[in-house]
Amino acid sequence: MKHTWPIDTVTDAAQARIATARLASAYGLSPLQRTRLTAALSAHLRQCLAKGGSWLLTLYVTGTAAEQAHLHVTVIAADPAAHPPWRTSVPCARTPIAEDGSVPDSPEVLAESLLDADEDAGVLLERLAEQEQLVAFHREELHQTNQGVLALHAELDAAGQAQREAFAAEHRARRQAEDARRRLTFLADASAALTSLNHDEVVRRLPELLVPEYARSVDIWLFDGDDERRPATPHPAAAVTAARTGRPQYAALEPGGLPGVDDQPASALDPERPLLCVPLPTRRAPLGVLTLAPPGDRWDPDDAVMLIEFARRASIAIDNARRFERNRDIAETLQRALLTDLPTTPALRLAARYLPATHGLNIGGDWYDAFRQPDGSLVAVIGDVTGHGLRAAVMMSQLRTALRAYAVDGSSPGTLLTRLHTFLHHLQPDLYATAVIARFHPDEPTLTWAAAGHPPPVLRTPDGQVHTLDAKPGAMLGIPLNQQIEDHTVHLPPGSTLALYTDGLVERRAQGIDPGIARLADALAAFGPAELEDLDGSADRVLDPLLSDSERDDDVCLLLCHVAQHAAV
Repeated sequence: MKHTWPIDTVTDAAQARIATARLASAYGLSPLQRTRLTAALSAHLRQCLAKGGSWLLTLYVTGTAAEQAHLHVTVIAADPAAHPPWRTSVPCARTPIAEDGSVPDSPEVLAESLLDADEDAGVLLERLAEQEQLVAFHREELHQTNQGVLALHAELDAAGQAQREAFAAEHRARRQAEDARRRLTFLADASAALTSLNHDEVVRRLPELLVPEYARSVDIWLFDGDDERRPATPHPAAAVTAARTGRPQYAALEPGGLPGVDDQPASALDPERPLLCVPLPTRRAPLGVLTLAPPGDRWDPDDAVMLIEFARRASIAIDNARRFERNRDIAETLQRALLTDLPTTPALRLAARYLPATHGLNIGGDWYDAFRQPDGSLVAVIGDVTGHGLRAAVMMSQLRTALRAYAVDGSSPGTLLTRLHTFLHHLQPDLYATAVIARFHPDEPTLTWAAAGHPPPVLRTPDGQVHTLDAKPGAMLGIPLNQQIEDHTVHLPPGSTLALYTDGLVERRAQGIDPGIARLADALAAFGPAELEDLDGSADRVLDPLLSDSERDDDVCLLLCHVAQHAAV
């Protein structure tokens, strides 16, 4: 069986090394063989990470019944032409004791792997101690018979020194790996903490993340006037240089020698305190400068590199939050301009609610409208243009305007939807919509309605019964299909309430749409006649049980139409 692991980061390399060690043990490799294999693999993975890019580690076993089985390990770059592959193989058992190449991504697994590596190293040390005892025994015998043992003794001392140096180097490597893991963990946690779409919140979090571990103080200088809300303070010359050049600057009495950072004289504002001034870059120009004072006398060079990367991520977070806020303000302004003021009549009261999706821009293609026709009938419509954003909102506005224009001649709902279908297909062939139109007749207890690919209206009669008006609807508006959408008529006694809505109210990805329609029907059935007199309050009470989850992937639109007990439409 072949096992593969993609390697892009230090964490990927560590998990691949753990999985290799586990599989080597499963195929019966001795501690010595496992240690040699994993040490060679670790050295090569370290080189791969230094070169950068994506790598793929593959492990498999070959060998027939008559041949010795071998465990093969291969590391190949995403671009094989740029970096030659690395391969090694060791003899192994043909059938594994247990084979599991999966490694959970957790600190406990990494810690367990570290202890397993120490255990293998302990076995080697025990063998080395036994060999040293044996050598010492023979050295004592040879010392009495041959002066040449002195040369052997010197060689053994040199080997011991080399071993101690190797252990010291391993200790340093482990400490460096732990420091690298700490920095990567900090960057990962900081990136997660800076995901807010409120740029003030992002700016506020920056000092909290850095002080006191990586900085004694933090000053954030933004160029676009946000600092006007704070008292004006002078900025160090190194910060001005960083803003002008776009490169990090280090101002101190002595050069810092930090990688990727230019040295500057000490700041005149505080000559005794070193300062690291890092620009906040974007694709266009820096947003500002992050000025830090070290937590001690100076920064570790690797910490300085990490802080520069932190500033880059913080800049992206601030820039994204500002873009979102600007687009959100534009979207909310446009959405308010597109919402319709509902007509008021003694016989028919209307209440509408529109809630944007909680993800992305607060604008979409859902809409509602209500207006009178020349014969006195009142038309209520609710619709949904596919997609989100400004394009869907503009198309929704055009459909609403076209519908009002088509309705001037008193056409029925089915005819109006048929015309809208033709209009949308010719205007935007790649855009579609759904809609329901309900027509309340003057002086007649009837309701005429038609639907095109839209969730069915729900009607509550005065006796508390709820009916789903699911007679045959038309297809979606705008699809490449010639269709004539039919009208449907139902009896509408006084005191009835009609609910028109979009799928964002009733559809949930894990459940579908039918359970949501049933919950809407239950909510309408639970109202008493007196409660429906307060139609705005009833609209809110309908939304509460259906939108108990705070996250909405789609816009929500609801239009309630209540016929008074003793009045004409």
